[in-house]
Amino acid sequence: MIYSSGIACFPGNPIDLEIGRITRLKKYLLETGLNNYVLAPEEENALIDFPNEKFQDFSVVDVFHVRNTKNILYSDIIENSGDIPYLCASADNNAVSSYISYDPKYLDKGNCVFIGGKTFVVTYQENDFYSNDSHNLVLDMKEEKKKNKLNQLYLATCIEKSLGYKYSWGDSISKSKIRSDVVSLPAANNKPKYELMNVFASAINKLVIKRVIQYVDKKIDSSEVFIIITNQKINASHIK
Repeated sequence: MIYSSGIACFPGNPIDLEIGRITRLKKYLLETGLNNYVLAPEEENALIDFPNEKFQDFSVVDVFHVRNTKNILYSDIIENSGDIPYLCASADNNAVSSYISYDPKYLDKGNCVFIGGKTFVVTYQENDFYSNDSHNLVLDMKEEKKKNKLNQLYLATCIEKSLGYKYSWGDSISKSKIRSDVVSLPAANNKPKYELMNVFASAINKLVIKRVIQYVDKKIDSSEVFIIITNQKINASHIK
C-alpha cells in the first residue's frame, strides 16, 4: 500500500491499520463539515465573557414539558435487531445500550433531553428511541423556536449540574419530584439567554473538534515517521 506521501506500508501491519482508521476518521470529519473549528467572533466573546454571566434559577417545568418514557423490559428485546436506539440509565455511549427493532407504539420522540431515572444520567437524544424500564424521563423544551441541538446540549449539562447532587440510585428522580426542582441558567430580564447557550455550546463543540483533529494529525505524522524509519531499515537490510 502506498499513501499520498509516497510511504509504503504492508497490508495487515498494525501501523497500516492504524493509519487507515485515522484517515477514515479525518475523511468523516471533512465530509460532515465537522472539520471547521475556527471560532467566530461571537463564539470567542461568549467564552471570554462567560465568567461574568449572571445565572438565575428557573423551575424545570417552566422550561420543559416533562413526561415519562414508554418502558420496554430488557428481556423483551433482541439486541442489535434494528436501527432504533434502545436507551438505558447508563452514562456509556450516550445512554444507548443497543439498536433494536420493536413495536412502534413504544417509540419515544427524539430531539429532547433524556434522564435515566435510576442513575440520573442526563443526555441529549437527537433521534427517536426506545427506553428501558429505569423510570426514565423526557424533557421537551417549551420554547419551540429555541429548540435545537446546541441549546439542548447546554440545557442537559445545566440539568445535570443543578440536580445531580440531589438524586442517586437510592433516591431516584421522578416526574412528580422534578416538578419542585429548579435549574440554574444564564439569564437576562428574568428569561433564559438561549442565544448565549447556542453560541457557547457551538464554541465548546469547535474546541473539542479542534482537539480531535490535532490528535488525528499527530497520530498520522507519528505513524508516517515510524513507517519511514521502518522502510529505511528494511532497505538497508536488503542492501547488506
